[in-house]
Amino acid sequence: GVMMGCPFHAERVEDYNPLQPETFESAHAEYARMRAECPVAHSDAYGGFWALARYGDIVDVLSTPQRYITSVQNVVPAVAFTGRRPPLHFDPPQHTPYRAVLNPLLSSEAVARMEPIIRAYVDEELAPLLQAGACDVCNDFGSTVPVRVFARWMHLPDDLEAELRVRGSAFIRAVESGDAAAMRVTSLALYEIARDMVARRKLKPEDPSWDPTSAMLKGVTADGTPFPEEFVVGMVRQVLVVGIVAPTVFMGSVAVHLSRHPELHAQLRADPSLIPAATEEFLRLYTPYRGFARTANTDVVIGGREIREREPIALLYASANRDETVFERPDEFILHRPNIKEHIAFGRGAHYCVGTALARLELRIMLEALVLRTTRIEVSGDIEMSPFPELGPWAVPVKLHTA
Repeated sequence: GVMMGCPFHAERVEDYNPLQPETFESAHAEYARMRAECPVAHSDAYGGFWALARYGDIVDVLSTPQRYITSVQNVVPAVAFTGRRPPLHFDPPQHTPYRAVLNPLLSSEAVARMEPIIRAYVDEELAPLLQAGACDVCNDFGSTVPVRVFARWMHLPDDLEAELRVRGSAFIRAVESGDAAAMRVTSLALYEIARDMVARRKLKPEDPSWDPTSAMLKGVTADGTPFPEEFVVGMVRQVLVVGIVAPTVFMGSVAVHLSRHPELHAQLRADPSLIPAATEEFLRLYTPYRGFARTANTDVVIGGREIREREPIALLYASANRDETVFERPDEFILHRPNIKEHIAFGRGAHYCVGTALARLELRIMLEALVLRTTRIEVSGDIEMSPFPELGPWAVPVKLHTA
């Protein structure tokens, strides 16, 4: 049957295939094509899903949580094997009490107290890499710092932090490989850490004003009943890895960009006060999540295409952040864009990333250290790209020049 849809398809053919091998630039070129020709695209990958490429459509969906829900499927491909984890898998108003517990622990004040700790971790992780003069910037730096920062924020005891380092990277490798069986096994291993943490805090609670697990155990739903323990475990499990993957991929993209633009590296070295602005423009240009997903709770029409209730809709944040109608010369790095605050690297609306302040601080300190302690970064081997839903490299071998 003929469908209204992309002009170059008379019938329902795949508009977009995220399973094609990617290079550092190719996804962005594909998204530019989709914004122009096929802004509401259908893909047969991952059991079939829709993808929105334009900023306006994506922001509309994010602003209408009562119609576009996360409780059915919040990411493409679906990766929650073991039950729903609040707050990400819940819709308002059920999700709100869970968010309310996390908000004060991730406020700008709470995060500011972490700054000296993050600086120390960044120094410790970077020192041996500078000494060696070479590393894989994703795995040797991009993922090691966030694991330590998260472990500290969660107040994980040393033995569980050591477990998280091993199991967190095993989980990430499983996600990278796209191996569903390995993802399940490694996700369950992370659940064990979460269960262990909850058991310890039940036995000996800490102050909920600084200890996330204790705060979750004290949390209550709208009707005043405590959070079910399984949901507390799910929440701990979620925060254990949610902040590890994105920085890994993001720092890889930044390193590639700096290697290709030594003049920017030199400019930031000469004037470190530009680094916060550079961090924001890098987040726009190299959004590490292509985007989360929603499903409509009724049939909808977006951009002339009929989308059925419960069909997954991927929101391509990375495409929105390069939408020509919102950001001029979108593929260029431009410091101090007048509308940089419009970028949606951290999402928007009810599920806006709760860890944004911590992420910004961590990424800024990592970028600063990388820029100030090297004179040149040189990509020295093959860049390996990550699969959906991340966008960016999993591995970037570099030489770090320090003089």
